[in-house]
Amino acid sequence: MLERLTALFARKTAPEAPLPEPDARLAMGTLLVRVAMADKAYLFEEIEQIDRILAKAHDLNPIEAAKMRATCEKLAFTIEDDGALADLVRDGVPYDQRREKVEALWKVVLADGISDDRESALVELVEEHLGVARDDSEAARAAAVIR
Repeated sequence: MLERLTALFARKTAPEAPLPEPDARLAMGTLLVRVAMADKAYLFEEIEQIDRILAKAHDLNPIEAAKMRATCEKLAFTIEDDGALADLVRDGVPYDQRREKVEALWKVVLADGISDDRESALVELVEEHLGVARDDSEAARAAAVIR
């Protein structure tokens, strides 16, 4: 009887919706989150920067951008292969836009004002998978610093 009463009053939560299969958009968002989390400190400034990047890149309002980031955060904990995510971006985005994606990654790295080797190493791995030329990569990093 006690079990039935306990079950009656137990909070029931709706089952969580399955995560979408990542495309180039979600893969890039997930990489932005992974870069921000690489130093084991996921700070407000980084979250805010990711939301701005997603909103601008996909013409989203702030709520839509935050929802997309939340999905990307969940994907960041379920997908382990950063190279595979970068490959999705490379295959789905023309070269000139890939340079912009690298700039976005550097903006997230620099958002909290703390330079971390783990974040930089992850961006460099992603750049390699994206096939971005060294001079374009350096220009993207410089542009991220200026803005």
